[in-house]
Amino acid sequence: MSLEDLMDTSRIKWINSPGPESDIVISSRVRLARNLNEVPFPHLLSERQANQIVDDVYSALKENPVFSKDIKLYKMNELTAEQKTMLTEMHFISMDLANSERGAVIINHDKTVSIMINEEDHLRIQVMLPGLQLEEALRQIDKIDDLLEEKLDFAFDEKIGYLTACPTNVGTGMRASVMMHLPALTMMEKIGQILSTISQVGLVVRGVYGEGSQAKGNLYQISNQITLGKSEEDIIQNVVSVARQILMSERKTRQNLSGETRLRLEDKILRSYGILTNAKLVTSQEAMSFISDVRLGVDMGIIKDLVPSVLNELFIMTGPAYIQEVSENATTPLERDIYRANFIRQKMQR
Repeated sequence: MSLEDLMDTSRIKWINSPGPESDIVISSRVRLARNLNEVPFPHLLSERQANQIVDDVYSALKENPVFSKDIKLYKMNELTAEQKTMLTEMHFISMDLANSERGAVIINHDKTVSIMINEEDHLRIQVMLPGLQLEEALRQIDKIDDLLEEKLDFAFDEKIGYLTACPTNVGTGMRASVMMHLPALTMMEKIGQILSTISQVGLVVRGVYGEGSQAKGNLYQISNQITLGKSEEDIIQNVVSVARQILMSERKTRQNLSGETRLRLEDKILRSYGILTNAKLVTSQEAMSFISDVRLGVDMGIIKDLVPSVLNELFIMTGPAYIQEVSENATTPLERDIYRANFIRQKMQR
């Protein structure tokens, strides 16, 4: 599986496969933080130790018949800065791993599984699925965790659970998150109150690229904040419960739009559609905003000649690094904006 294979978003299951509540919940992700016993945390590793961990984790998976032909290893020191940023835009790695020269990522064939090595922890195992499927993501990641634990000695304490570099991950080491598209709540200025309430029940809201990022394209990641003292099932149920309340609020807000407000929304959606299908220049920031509008138009039945998966792909494929990588010759911001506009136009007219 080459880097070109990763760039083919039609092969990314969480983007192109249908999922429960997928009109609002774009994807579900479960991530586990794990560390090897009696080995320094990644920021204290020597180069030899870091390389050994990469080799050990990859070997543990390659020895298993389920994964032996299904995975590919990408080492950060073998990728360009643009390629690493592109993997961040595509949600395969974090910004922290992109900045590491000793890290690596293992990705499976349908791109539902990525295992970051030597990020903040020795392993960050994550499973991403389309729609609201946190329970299924947990089931799948538990199998991977068990498989790795048969081969690797994880740092674990009987009283407090898995040991991690950051105290907030101690315990289950699990982060459960959903990526939600909330344009109506954002437009009606209800999102602030909802997000404030979320923090009171132990959840946190982040931007489209996780911790430290801002919300773009009306996309928000909602995840648990605490792992210690809670079971994996409790964490999952808490996030699912809150996600269902938010999606009901988003749907109700969309349904209640009427009169001038509805007219102005439809006009905004159709203007965005017109720009994406006709513009000669589109910046990455504009693309996220316009794609969000059009995705809302598709979900509300205002635009009928597009399927949601096309817009999901464009959320990923219009980032600066992805456009830089796929265009090859677009070396300036202006050239990238020209290429992006043409790229979007062709994608939407298929």
